[in-house]
Amino acid sequence: MATVNFRLRSKVNKNVSIKVYLSLERGNVIEVNTGFTVNPKDWSKDTDRPLKNTTENKLIFNNLKKLESFLYNNLNTDLGNNVLIDTFWIQTQINNCFDRVVKTDTGLLINHIQYILDNANTRKVRTNGGVKIGLSKGTIKNYTVFKNIILEYQKTIKKQIQFIEITNTFVDKFTNWLVNTKKYSANTTGRELQILKTVCIDAEKNEIPVTPYSKIIQHFGESDKDRYIQTLSFEELEQIKTSDFTDLEQLNNLKKTNPGLTKNLSLTPETLNNARNWILIGCEIGQRGGDLLRITTENIRYKGGNMYLDIIQQKTNKSVTIGIIAPHVIDIIENDLPKEIPHQKLNNYVKVICKLTGIVEVVKGTKLNTETNRKELGNYPKYELIASHCFRRSFASNYYKKIPTAVLIGITGHSKESLFLTYINKREDKDANADLFMKFYEDLNKDKKPEMKLIKNGTNND
Repeated sequence: MATVNFRLRSKVNKNVSIKVYLSLERGNVIEVNTGFTVNPKDWSKDTDRPLKNTTENKLIFNNLKKLESFLYNNLNTDLGNNVLIDTFWIQTQINNCFDRVVKTDTGLLINHIQYILDNANTRKVRTNGGVKIGLSKGTIKNYTVFKNIILEYQKTIKKQIQFIEITNTFVDKFTNWLVNTKKYSANTTGRELQILKTVCIDAEKNEIPVTPYSKIIQHFGESDKDRYIQTLSFEELEQIKTSDFTDLEQLNNLKKTNPGLTKNLSLTPETLNNARNWILIGCEIGQRGGDLLRITTENIRYKGGNMYLDIIQQKTNKSVTIGIIAPHVIDIIENDLPKEIPHQKLNNYVKVICKLTGIVEVVKGTKLNTETNRKELGNYPKYELIASHCFRRSFASNYYKKIPTAVLIGITGHSKESLFLTYINKREDKDANADLFMKFYEDLNKDKKPEMKLIKNGTNND
């Protein structure tokens, strides 16, 4: 049976550290500092606790009693869950028991991540338009996820990570753990390494010593050949636009034959038409799903008989304006603007609509395995892979080379052409750029009349 007790390691006439030791079995004793100190003359050999002869010693006595109870309670729980009990475990329990985060130790990676989160609303962020105050919700979420990953990794390596330990060797081991143990994709692993590098650079700006390597950590993502993006072509969008969802027998059969696909969805002509309208708008305006679902009549304006859609993108805080010219989209916006629905609900309806409209060809792509919570590459019916994030890609892919890339970038909000091309998995086509220039040049000069010039023959004859 495991036992918890306390002891001193010194008998000098000054305050010394009180140790807690955990005996799990014969010969297996783990010992760490509690963070409390006492003079050996005030220590009782009979109780292995401080004498209650002063107010301070009484407080220490009660704290040790509290810690003993806390350790026993968590020990029983974690032993039952097959958690490794070691010095790291005990130190974590001590910190948790007394709400210690060791915030005074700025050299700890986890503390600086917490510092960034604690000051998220006042941090300065560079944007294309200058500097703004406050991290976005998405960035805060990324830092929170990263913090939890680091906490889990520290349990694995049984120590807290110091900035001065973030060397090439450390990063290699951390990367190996992310890929081989956590089974993260190249994109996810690369993102976590990028955040690690960002935190290290920020720590140095706050005069915290870091290793030179931590500022040049290489991050990565999927190669072009490994990326499989899904889009809806103009032809597929026409299928969606012209489909009839009033056949109730068809909808009931779909519920019976595809319970996983239709789970928690209300399959009625009204709900399907509502989702269809979001698809048709989304594939014509090139915005992220969150921005799409926030559109109201207040975003619409008219000028010279034309319809314009003004949006401030949540992720980048960019202001973009889209000219709406597709007749069916104008009709939807003016007469049947869809009702807002939860983002995930829309993703579920999108798959149902694509299946009902015959978008069922088998394609290669990645799909989330709900058991492992990891995306897996495979061959799946296309409708299973379509979600709201495909709308923006569909817009960019469908109009690429038909409309100047600079115009498309102005609508999607990408900061530069290289990112836009990566987004739609295209390489820069320099011939296409040259062809486009010549086409615009011809259009620019097609109405100009040729001018006749008198050219001298080079002689002095009249």
